[in-house]
Amino acid sequence: MKARFTLRGRNPDVLTCIANLSNDEVFTPPELANRMLDTLAEAWAKDHDGASLWADPNVRFLDPCTKSGVFLREITSRLTEGLAGQIPDIQDRVNYILQKQVFGIGITQLTAMLARRSVYCSKHANGEHSIAHFDTEAGNIWFERTEHTWKNGRCAFCGASQSAYDRGNKQETHAYALIHTSDIKGRIADLFGENMKFDVIIGNPPYQLGSDGGTRDVPIYQHFVEQAKQLEPNLLAMVIPARWMASGLGLNEFRHTMLADHRLRELVDYPAASEVFPGVEIKAGVCYFLWDAAHNGDCRVTTMRSGDVIGPMPRNLGEYDIFVRDGRAMSILRKVLAYQEPSINSILARDKEFGWTSNFDDFHQKERAGDVPLFYIRKMKRDVGYIARKAVTKSAHLIDTWKVLVPKAYNGGDAVPHQILGKPQLAPSPSVCTQSFLFFYVASESEAQSVQSYYTTRFFRFLASLRKITQDATHGTYTWVPLQSFDCTWTDEALFDKYGITKAERAFIKSQVRPMLLDNADDE
Repeated sequence: MKARFTLRGRNPDVLTCIANLSNDEVFTPPELANRMLDTLAEAWAKDHDGASLWADPNVRFLDPCTKSGVFLREITSRLTEGLAGQIPDIQDRVNYILQKQVFGIGITQLTAMLARRSVYCSKHANGEHSIAHFDTEAGNIWFERTEHTWKNGRCAFCGASQSAYDRGNKQETHAYALIHTSDIKGRIADLFGENMKFDVIIGNPPYQLGSDGGTRDVPIYQHFVEQAKQLEPNLLAMVIPARWMASGLGLNEFRHTMLADHRLRELVDYPAASEVFPGVEIKAGVCYFLWDAAHNGDCRVTTMRSGDVIGPMPRNLGEYDIFVRDGRAMSILRKVLAYQEPSINSILARDKEFGWTSNFDDFHQKERAGDVPLFYIRKMKRDVGYIARKAVTKSAHLIDTWKVLVPKAYNGGDAVPHQILGKPQLAPSPSVCTQSFLFFYVASESEAQSVQSYYTTRFFRFLASLRKITQDATHGTYTWVPLQSFDCTWTDEALFDKYGITKAERAFIKSQVRPMLLDNADDE
């Protein structure tokens, strides 16, 4: 009897054509899904004496945050081919795979139906068009509405704002099942039955939840990674924003855990997210990783940028407190840090040093007796106002210093070579500024000019770039920039010679950082 379906190539693939739900719930392109599955298969073979992951009828797969169902669909396709010798009848084979091996948890009712349509060819697993036999509509792709657990105005599990997400029964809660439980193994047993052990977990989790009127969204993808590890799979692969590597709201503990975990086997980094998610902007890019319970050692890191493949390079992820994305920078950084010099952030003001936010407007445009100049940025333009000296109640001891003002935010796009930092501006003594600027402070004009010359070098900005993963240049961005004596005009050549930077290393720095010209200080 001829099977009532065949698994043949899809041209065009409908999953390449559907629009994303939002920037935080991004559908995974089939090409990326297959790259990740190839990485899984290679690791499985290395851990199992060359055995094929796709020819093992005992392996269970889980996508705990399924959206389009692309991972489950491609897994099913590979298993259907790999198990042909063991289960010759294609209908029996597909029934076995979909009933015993492939499982998913939808993130919304819509995505659960979409995933079932992708995997079962029917939004109802027990429908007449389903390619496998199930007794329930859900099959093995589960979704039921989950509620947040509110405590002091926020969800105790994901941190969502009650004012933003406690909105009745007619809208999605965005309370995702995997991360809204303190007993994940018990939760999985409730969904799929007792003793359900998943050998492979793979997915693309939701990235963040919108804040309640603030400017910063709350990341949640780290919770999916942490919960997936609690399920003790053999292999875990997820694609997540790369911001965790050096910054991110509430991600310090997650970063520390990831960098210290010697079970991370592969890390593939895309500094420009558009290279894998066309039309989607995700600040700092994205990455996917492979966590292997049987691995204990360095992580192979590959960087994908503008079509170039850098690596894989074996890396000790825990060498520093943040992850240096480009392995080619490591030799330079080690040379500089070997000098054990103080950091330049010892003369760098803190965020909001004088206490005023960027939108502070309690100042005037015409100078009055007893005023000091106040430097600010408004609508991307720098300007100077005036404020009474006596109105400066925070860090008043820094009023009478010469300052090199540097914008706290600078984007400039993803292309390289990059400017990295916004252009500096000298502010004479006395002076103050809003949160729009950080500033280096020294005693004299000549020292300020020397600091400015240092800041504009490629060397300075290259070292800052290693800790700057988004448009924000915070106090910590400058941690690895060494303090110098500020009695001269600094040049790249002088700095390269001082730190023994080789010809190849100099060329690399120049390939990453473009010259900074000070003819137009309004160019942020």
